Amino acid sequence: MPDFKVPPTCPTQLVKDFMRRQAGISLTLWRKIKNNGTLAINTIPAAVHDFVNPGDIITVTWPEDSSIIAEQLPLAIAYEDEWLLAVDKPAGMLVHPATGQHSGTLANAVMHYYRLQNYSCGFHPVNRLDRNTSGLVLIAKRPDIQHWLNQNQQQIAKLYLAIVSGIPYPDKGIIDTPIGRKPGSIIEREVRPDGQQAITHYRTLTVFNNASLLEVILETGRTHQIRVHLSYIDCPLLGDDLYGGPTNLIHRQSLHATKLSLPHPVTKQDLDIISPIPNDLAYLLTQLGG
Repeated sequence: MPDFKVPPTCPTQLVKDFMRRQAGISLTLWRKIKNNGTLAINTIPAAVHDFVNPGDIITVTWPEDSSIIAEQLPLAIAYEDEWLLAVDKPAGMLVHPATGQHSGTLANAVMHYYRLQNYSCGFHPVNRLDRNTSGLVLIAKRPDIQHWLNQNQQQIAKLYLAIVSGIPYPDKGIIDTPIGRKPGSIIEREVRPDGQQAITHYRTLTVFNNASLLEVILETGRTHQIRVHLSYIDCPLLGDDLYGGPTNLIHRQSLHATKLSLPHPVTKQDLDIISPIPNDLAYLLTQLGG
């Protein structure tokens, strides 16, 4: 049950106004609290039309989504505190259940972990990775924390390691080309003038014989953005057959979310979370001569 303290500088106001304007509670979450949750002001049960004063402590509960099956699966925790969980997702695993697959996902594993820890949490991912991309997924333990992070995505630096076919020229740069859905496909994306703005920064770390290891930072977060942009500059990810990457050395896209940097949503301290390169990509680098 999270608590929210009314700052001494806040005027007396309806609890709804404080929760929506100062606490950053989304309208969707407020409706959950109003319809199925509980409110208390200074431990005294309260109603949505009550007022709060400077210094008051508001305690809220809300119903969590229970549709995700808790399933015992390996879970590599990279960071955890009272408000956040960051996990290292392996390649081949979906982040969230999808049509036709309701088990075996990261969400199932996290819900099982929460159950073991006696946490009353739903699954609230802040970022998502493709099934065959490995690396860090940041998860909020409360929907209001997820909402704050989603509203402040520009403050979250997402750094990836990418192993590509070819050698990019120049060796570092910015790819600023819009991305949209490819006509006739429900999965594939492409660079197209009527697409959404997409900006990718890259820097070459190591050059091999017609392959390169890149550091990639996303400024925007479009579906398949890194995969599309690197293919667009004729340097597709090794193993990414959807976007023209050769598959003779590896059979999944060679992309790893290796670092997340952000201001902590509660403490406001700088937070850096790191995931080492996984074994399959480390082996690929040795095959390439790295």
